[in-house]
Amino acid sequence: MSLSNLWLPYSQMYNLPKQLEVIGTEGCHIHLRDGRSLIDGISSWWASCHGYNHPYIIEKVEKQLNEMPHIMLGGLVHDPVIELSNRISNLLPENLNYVFFSESGSVSVEIALKIASQYWKNKGIFNKKFFLGFRNGYHGDTLAAMSVCDRQDGVRDIYKDILVNHMIEDLPKNQIDLDRFEKVLSKNHRKMIGIIIEPLVQAAGGFKFHSPDMLRKITRIVKKYDLIIIFDEIATGFGRTGSMFAFEQAGVVPDIITLSKALTGGTIPLAATVSSKDIYNTFLSGSVANAFPHGPTYCGNPLACQAANASLELFNLEPRLEQVRIIESQLLEELRDCENFNSVYEVRVKGAIGVVEMKKPLDLRYVRESFLEEGVWLRPFGNVIYIMPPFIISKKELTKLTSAVLNVLENI
Repeated sequence: MSLSNLWLPYSQMYNLPKQLEVIGTEGCHIHLRDGRSLIDGISSWWASCHGYNHPYIIEKVEKQLNEMPHIMLGGLVHDPVIELSNRISNLLPENLNYVFFSESGSVSVEIALKIASQYWKNKGIFNKKFFLGFRNGYHGDTLAAMSVCDRQDGVRDIYKDILVNHMIEDLPKNQIDLDRFEKVLSKNHRKMIGIIIEPLVQAAGGFKFHSPDMLRKITRIVKKYDLIIIFDEIATGFGRTGSMFAFEQAGVVPDIITLSKALTGGTIPLAATVSSKDIYNTFLSGSVANAFPHGPTYCGNPLACQAANASLELFNLEPRLEQVRIIESQLLEELRDCENFNSVYEVRVKGAIGVVEMKKPLDLRYVRESFLEEGVWLRPFGNVIYIMPPFIISKKELTKLTSAVLNVLENI
């Protein structure tokens, strides 16, 4: 089949390596046209938390497809979107209960940044101009989301002429760093809108971890200066770090949270931006000018909402968080031997995330092809090999993934 009309993501199309054609998926397996079957170790960019083709989700989606696959969310509402907004609100702390839907994680971040900015304007405060993001942070590829990222691959430089120059700071690691961070806020808070952070795990920025205690201290400093704090849980939300949401481990609550990826169990694109009552209330007035002027065509799509409702129900019907605990224990045990390689800088595990950080950048084409020869689907980037499997993965399947990492490391 010709790819002559297809433009692929994150790919140099001029010298594109042969792409693998997928003809089906099932559980943790990707079935290829050439007859091979790969164990998926990254859950299709971290979304397929229940594995592929879960019958419960398929049943709910098929029923919705026959009833109403789409209807605009302007002047009209429907049961799946109402049910999902209530369900998400009930999962989150009491003050996070106003849900705005969109189609992707990047867009949910755009919405969060717009809401935070307009919040101050609705309060009559117009000198708030900037956000603060953290080094190694990643929040998406749309323009506003990129402007609060710190990508290390040079992509941000391509668009620097059209990106807003928000503040980027090192994420604190100790008390000295926290004191420095507070000085930055003390100096700049009057012009700042707020900060955005990925709780506990900076995923696409290199899988850098920070502790719940550090997140707690950062949040307290931010709130001391009356700034909005946005938690980007697009990668970490829905059980990936061992709790339903990563921020729960720190005992703090954001003003806004962004959710996507595993929201629908990797079935259909959907994202949510959830705001606190305090923020939401500033948009309520007799003036249209105070309303939130944003409305994606597929906002609250009923098919996607029903997939998300089914996915969230599965967290009650099946032991997902217990499965994550088991995965974490196995990753800790089986990736430990990676530390014996001189090429490895560090091994770290958090929930259903296993990371092997190398001392030098990887030969990505060679390493990725080597994993295919091992019968697994892993996509390392930069100097990081990572495993983020579906939560339903068996012990044997996970061992195949960790063994593949060890086997490939022997030849690096």
